[in-house]
Amino acid sequence: MTSFTSIQDAINKASGAVSIRGWIYRERGSNKLKFIVLRDSSNIIQCVFERTKFEKCWEEIDHLQVEASLTISGTLKQDDRAPTGYEVQVSDFKIIGKSENYPITKDQSTEFLADNRHLWLRSRKMVATLKIRSTVFAAIHDYFRKEGFYEYHSPIFQSVQCEGGSTLFSVDYFGKKDVFLGQTWQLYAEPAIFGLEKIYTISPSFRAERSKTSRHLTEYWHAEMELAWAEFKDIMDHGEKLLKHIVQKVLQENKAELEILERDASKLLPTITKPFLRLTYTEALKILKEKCKIKVEWGKDLRTIEEEKLTQLYDVPVIVTHYPKIVKAFYMTENPLHPDVVQGCDFLAPEGFGEIVGGSHREHDLEKIKQRLLDQGEDPAEYEFYLDTRRYGSVPHGGFGLGVERVIRWICGLENIKDAIPFPRTMERYKP
Repeated sequence: MTSFTSIQDAINKASGAVSIRGWIYRERGSNKLKFIVLRDSSNIIQCVFERTKFEKCWEEIDHLQVEASLTISGTLKQDDRAPTGYEVQVSDFKIIGKSENYPITKDQSTEFLADNRHLWLRSRKMVATLKIRSTVFAAIHDYFRKEGFYEYHSPIFQSVQCEGGSTLFSVDYFGKKDVFLGQTWQLYAEPAIFGLEKIYTISPSFRAERSKTSRHLTEYWHAEMELAWAEFKDIMDHGEKLLKHIVQKVLQENKAELEILERDASKLLPTITKPFLRLTYTEALKILKEKCKIKVEWGKDLRTIEEEKLTQLYDVPVIVTHYPKIVKAFYMTENPLHPDVVQGCDFLAPEGFGEIVGGSHREHDLEKIKQRLLDQGEDPAEYEFYLDTRRYGSVPHGGFGLGVERVIRWICGLENIKDAIPFPRTMERYKP
């Protein structure tokens, strides 16, 4: 049997006999020569067919089209004119799967590419993004495992809301209507810290947000952690170290992919080499007013535009802390010195990419949680399982949630978050 090598391994070999396989990325030719740029998951390479070697099957070769799959054997040689500096002089080939009139060509509309997402995944930019995505997921697991966290999973079907009822996806659960897709693992994760102490997950989350922005998905991947015996600073420290670890891994392992995406990797270096900037919400409003000429009324949450303007001022992520209690969730601890603000934080990515992580110290006072639920129009009786965690041996604890696609969008320099996930789900799109 023929022993095939990846295209990148063939390029690394630099010369000699090789056998490769893949799909046609580009093709052109004349009456005497056919140039096929073959791609696989590792790279692309030019393959040259000479008519004098394939006279009997030249018509078949001449009609090969983009995305046909082939196996090719031949001799590798260096050629600076070729796309990756090398080409294969073909001596043998086999057509595995034909392709006729592949629908994706240059200058297609965004909507057309979305309708044909199952094919657009083959594009070099999508492949590069998905490789970086794989590195990001691996780095998250790597960080938490090395820090002594246990991987833990909460249910997707949930009976309570955590992040606001207006963004819940209701599910008909065998005739029961008060069942929802999980917005976060948090309310089901906190009970586990009293056994495992340090836990994390990477799981889908669902938000029914009626938003059409470049940073919102209705289904996204959520990396979350929860930590017993934690102070607020511990949560911020872990978030900063995790992001540094992720970016460092991508810069180490995905240089070629960043180049394909035309991402200036030097813009990511400060995230590794410099400490993140930590500002209170009140300080952030002052900076917005003085440096960006944007006035935000105290007590209003920061909008996308304000996050973008703030982060364009810095080359590292900005951690905004101590938001007003009225704009944050019921489970966040009040600041002991200023009870009108909470010990919560948002990590905002530089270059205008905005929020990528949200975290807080969790309120462990039973009566305060009950009152906050009532203030937000919730029935504490629906949260009895959660309230039990405060009745029996409660301890200071906290955690955060990281939007994986938002981190990927920032690292890759993508205009839209929809390109950070294979099949994006938005308010207007649920297929293919």
